[in-house]
Amino acid sequence: MSTPTRVHLQRLRLLWRSAGWPSQDLVEVELLAAGWVERLQEADGRERLRVTDAGIAHIAASLTRNRAARDAHESLVERVATEMQRAGRIAWRGLALRAGLPGEDGKMLWVNAMPDVYSIRHSTVEDYLEPAIHEIKVSRADLLGELRRPAKSAAYRALCGQCWFVIKAGIAQPEEIPPDYGLLIGHDSHLELARPAPKRAHKPDFATWMALARATPLPAPEDPQSAL
Repeated sequence: MSTPTRVHLQRLRLLWRSAGWPSQDLVEVELLAAGWVERLQEADGRERLRVTDAGIAHIAASLTRNRAARDAHESLVERVATEMQRAGRIAWRGLALRAGLPGEDGKMLWVNAMPDVYSIRHSTVEDYLEPAIHEIKVSRADLLGELRRPAKSAAYRALCGQCWFVIKAGIAQPEEIPPDYGLLIGHDSHLELARPAPKRAHKPDFATWMALARATPLPAPEDPQSAL
């Protein structure tokens, strides 16, 4: 085995941060066999594990990949938020919202949601606000993981009148995205409209208004003509 899986990397990071006491499970066996950890004998006869130089190299490589993915994600989030502002909307990033969904037993099920971009029209008329959520995905695994969590997706739809996926070009085909969502495709130079989002009448509830009141909307993008 030349490449560690996500489970292997998680265990390597855990061993690096801990005292290295063995779990004696099959994941540990694979790490030992690959030479990514080694056994050390303590003076009292107990055995502990230490991450080898090869294991450290894999941890470092995974950190580099994660940082690159975060940078790509944050860059696309910023582009979408800027486009919303240029369209005359007020935008927020990283809001912590709660959506009430009907549970199987008839009771309300509360689901936490943190949309990448939440925006409303700049209007003083509540009926014209048209709240929208844009969820950004730059990796196929992240996108598929999101689609496998219907409660999270339902929470987004419960919090807005338009729900969008914005995906990095090449990670999925438009037909893979459920029809309840609009779709924007992020290219290096522009955002491509692949499918508009279905619109529903929606007014933010009191909890959402309180979250907006506690948060700070994104500042308006700088006008390149302002210095002229």
